[in-house]
Amino acid sequence: MAFPRHTPYLPSVPKKPSPGLPTREQILDFITSSATPAGKREIARAFGLTAQQKIALKALLKDMGDEGLIDSAPGRAFHKMGGLPKVTVLRIVDVDQGGNVWGVPERWEADVPTPRIRVRDRKRGALGVGERILARNEETGGGWTAHPMKVLAPAAEQVIGVLRREGDRLWLQGVEKKERREYPVSDAGGAEAGDLVSAEIAGRPPRVMAKVVARLGDPFAPRSFSLIAIHKHGIPDSFAQEALDEAQRVARQPLGDGREDLTHLPIVAIDPADARDHDDAVWATPDDDPANEGGWKAIVAIADVSFYVRPGSAIDREARARGNSVYFPDRVVPMLPEILSADVCSLKAGEDRAALTCHLQVTKAGTLKSWRFTRAVVRLAANIAYEEAQAAIDGVDLSPRPCGEGVGGGAATGDGLGETPTPHPTLSPEGRGLLPALTNLWDCWHALAAARDKREPLDLDLPERRVVLDEKGRIMSVAARERLDAHRLIEDFMIAANVAAAKALEAKKAPVMYRVHEAPAREKLVALKDYLETFEVPFALGQVVKPATFNRILERVGDVPFRPEIMEQILRSQTQAYYAPANHGHFGLSLGSYAHFTSPIRRYADLMVHRALVSAYGLGPGGLNGDEDFELAGTTISKLERRAMEAERETIDRYVAAFLSERVGELVEVRITGVTNFGFFATVDGIGGDGLMPVRDLGGEYFRFDEAARRLVGEQSGEEYAQGQRLELRLAEANPVSGALRFELPEGRYGGVPRERAPAKGVKPPRVLKRRGRPGNLRHQNRKK
Repeated sequence: MAFPRHTPYLPSVPKKPSPGLPTREQILDFITSSATPAGKREIARAFGLTAQQKIALKALLKDMGDEGLIDSAPGRAFHKMGGLPKVTVLRIVDVDQGGNVWGVPERWEADVPTPRIRVRDRKRGALGVGERILARNEETGGGWTAHPMKVLAPAAEQVIGVLRREGDRLWLQGVEKKERREYPVSDAGGAEAGDLVSAEIAGRPPRVMAKVVARLGDPFAPRSFSLIAIHKHGIPDSFAQEALDEAQRVARQPLGDGREDLTHLPIVAIDPADARDHDDAVWATPDDDPANEGGWKAIVAIADVSFYVRPGSAIDREARARGNSVYFPDRVVPMLPEILSADVCSLKAGEDRAALTCHLQVTKAGTLKSWRFTRAVVRLAANIAYEEAQAAIDGVDLSPRPCGEGVGGGAATGDGLGETPTPHPTLSPEGRGLLPALTNLWDCWHALAAARDKREPLDLDLPERRVVLDEKGRIMSVAARERLDAHRLIEDFMIAANVAAAKALEAKKAPVMYRVHEAPAREKLVALKDYLETFEVPFALGQVVKPATFNRILERVGDVPFRPEIMEQILRSQTQAYYAPANHGHFGLSLGSYAHFTSPIRRYADLMVHRALVSAYGLGPGGLNGDEDFELAGTTISKLERRAMEAERETIDRYVAAFLSERVGELVEVRITGVTNFGFFATVDGIGGDGLMPVRDLGGEYFRFDEAARRLVGEQSGEEYAQGQRLELRLAEANPVSGALRFELPEGRYGGVPRERAPAKGVKPPRVLKRRGRPGNLRHQNRKK
């Protein structure tokens, strides 16, 4: 698979009007980043076009529409095309051994995966990899078919990969798990074996070659695995100088008059121990209002980012282009410049900070009785790690002790693969002094938790993997992240504030950027029903499906070995949450109105909600400017969120593969997580990382795929491989570049000795990347000294 070029999100419009007609790229940049709707008039004004040039612009925009680059309704602004139009530009990405030509849209903005389109090449061999065509597309029973209209100026295919040396030749190995081919390198451009590079792929089989166009870094250096994801997904990791200069200026501005003074309250922030930015802090106390007997007063203080980042500013354009911060084990790619994200906006103990505060009245039953929003100045009493807050409440003695000496059942955490003991944190004197404030928070949370339990949201307790690095960026351990009541406390306070924000804006009939999670689609429920039947677990399709419906399934299943598989399948049946101005509720949380309000440092959606609250309740400067298109913004930031999630997940996979590369050739305990007609996928117990066990390696007999039961069955032996099954496999390959694992059967077990494999004709087989030295100290075996 090859990778598309990534269009930058910031406009490349010069400050002085351009004397010529703008290029397609410039127009797309302007449309994407414009703070106001961009029609032909706005485009012409931005580029300073003459009357004659405006005529040419009209023709250019028509051509761009025909090519599927932009779309617009009559009399409305242009926007980037979000699906496959009837006529569009395709890039040829593959010509297979059978001579079939395959292309992909040059630009793809839809929420579904990029379609792979078969191109009818009338003159066999006329089209090669990297060529561009204007084609008419039609949907057929087996997908899409493209009919070429004309060949356009060629553009080489871009691939991100790592160079490998074999003899006197360099090969390019792509970073995609599914990409099994390697390309010979025609021009290394000064890069060496082991370098992460961007390359152009061009040519026709069998002479498909790679030309390096940029050296991106060393992916095997400590704290560098995220580089692959950053470059592959086109994540902006540097700020324009204009934005940096603006951030320096706004960081020095005073907090302003009229803010509510909350500096006397012991407000605390509870975050991960290694958190660099602190969006939120909390406080609670028993309510003295007779009308709320037994209830609570609570404050959720959120960084007042809207005070510093104004609509249409240089920082705002950068933040909107990112959509969110991206968190990797080795680095953070922030949505805002560091002086704001990690300093001035971040809520730090002992320092006056601007906050947008949500004041809540919580009844003794845990429901929200009332809410109000103010701009305030806060001075946090402490920034506490989750573990420290939990220990304070549990009464655990956290006095300093030697590393590895367990407290309360043992402090060592790990995965059984060379555990690295981790000491419990030491409770600071400030933490001990905050015990009354923490106790109030926990008591109020118990009420909120009771209301949550009554609401019965979806309860899937799936573990999250955590990669632990040492101070030099070397991998120390990979294990499931511990989940404490302290985590649940912060989640429930944040959910309460998010609900209040949505309802407060609805009360003012103001625009809301909702966090929407719709109920599962019927086809997914049918698939879930078929899956549950294989475990003899009933699931009726005719019922009204609620989150509690899935909770009941898990209750019936109980604590059985295949419980994690059922939870994963229930998760797969859910729709993906997104941002939109139309409210469709949040199915998973079992809430009718829900918005994201609590993380404006790292999510642009939250910043938009802050601006809406500031405008609706007259809280001062930094509100909406009246030109925001919430629908377009919701679509954009939802896509950017998915981009970040994919990048984060892929990076974790690479770290897991790097960690496991020490064990290539060993037997590992795995759990089958997916079964297909070409094999099954398995994950290493306690660590994660998905690997493929190809069906061709299951022995000489034929295996039948039972789709409903999700299993492979040997026709002669009756040997079965089913989803959820646990077994021992040999780790045959662990590739840190792609994050892919590959397994083999232990000799003489299950299906017997795997048969020999031959690489596909004309395809270079991939090589296993090895590493030397301590865990995490990764270098390519062919890297020059």
